[in-house]
Amino acid sequence: MSSKKYPEGLVGRKLGMTQVFNAEGECIPVTIIEAGPNMILNVKGEDKDGYAAAQIGFAPKKTQRLTKDESGFFNKAGKGAFYHVQEIRCDVNTLGWTAGKELNVNDVFTAGQLVDVTGTSIGRGFSGVVRRHGMKGQPSTRGTHEVRRHMGAVGCRKFPGKIHKGKRMPGLMGNAQVTVQNLEVVAVRPEDNVILIKGGIPGARGGVVVIRKAIQTFTGATAPAQAAA
Repeated sequence: MSSKKYPEGLVGRKLGMTQVFNAEGECIPVTIIEAGPNMILNVKGEDKDGYAAAQIGFAPKKTQRLTKDESGFFNKAGKGAFYHVQEIRCDVNTLGWTAGKELNVNDVFTAGQLVDVTGTSIGRGFSGVVRRHGMKGQPSTRGTHEVRRHMGAVGCRKFPGKIHKGKRMPGLMGNAQVTVQNLEVVAVRPEDNVILIKGGIPGARGGVVVIRKAIQTFTGATAPAQAAA
């Protein structure tokens, strides 16, 4: 069994961005995330499953909209149905998390701590190298015609006679899982079950995100601890 510890977290929904002012009068851009209530549907232990984790449900769903397989899973938990179910790996025994326990935003997070936010970035479709990789493109003079946003040579003439694997080229951009680390929690508002995080996070408004305590400042993690700013 692994002795590595994982930080706990919650599942939420990105509501959008706004700005708040601190005590010094500074304007701080923040992202508003609805992070509760979360319902623990099932817990996994190292003895039976080989690792410890909690399966968390977010956003209630009507039971008549469930498939047969979904009905069996949610009926076993006995806490209703949810649109989103996310498994978060953490030490459930130390935290005292059990199936059927409801988690609110103030049960996990406090103002001033650092968090890691994982979400799905906004899809940009098929994009060229200038937009996708920030390439300069072709010169505007010296005979360039209709290819100013094209890339240059991509291969080798003689050896190895092929394009190297991983070459940056046009393709689908966005719509990928992205994690932004060490974002500061500006405020926690348990009456609305929202958390205000400084800066932007991945995804569009309404997108589902997972907020965890920052791995680099988590005391139980194997990574070297850093003092929270």
